[in-house]
Amino acid sequence: MANKKIAAADIGLKRIGLAISPDGTIAIPQNPIFRKNRNQAAAELDGFLKEWGVDTLVVGVPEGGSSHEEMRKRIEHFVSLLDFDGEIEFMDEGFTSYEAKEATKGVLKHKKDGRLDSIAAQKILERWLLKNGG
Repeated sequence: MANKKIAAADIGLKRIGLAISPDGTIAIPQNPIFRKNRNQAAAELDGFLKEWGVDTLVVGVPEGGSSHEEMRKRIEHFVSLLDFDGEIEFMDEGFTSYEAKEATKGVLKHKKDGRLDSIAAQKILERWLLKNGG
């Protein structure tokens, strides 16, 4: 995994949280993407992946539950719009938004500025790195 650049995306209906691991060991939250429409959001995500030279994109998906099924389909459809030829891996995003809120209590005012979404993406990426020996 050395020298592989790995990014994570927490894809929501309004914002896409982003995190990057430039060295396969640490996950750093990045500025989120605000979705106006899916094509604009996919183009911005493509730009982010190219800018960082990302090899692997880890995408958070909900596991279990009936509404999760619909959200997973939307996420998979969105990912299919990307012009990305690296590896794409899906990772359970369970509780990452909650963890992001807990981790930033008293530090961030929980505004809708997308920082929480990117911290959730950071949590997804940290999980993936742990699982994959980062």
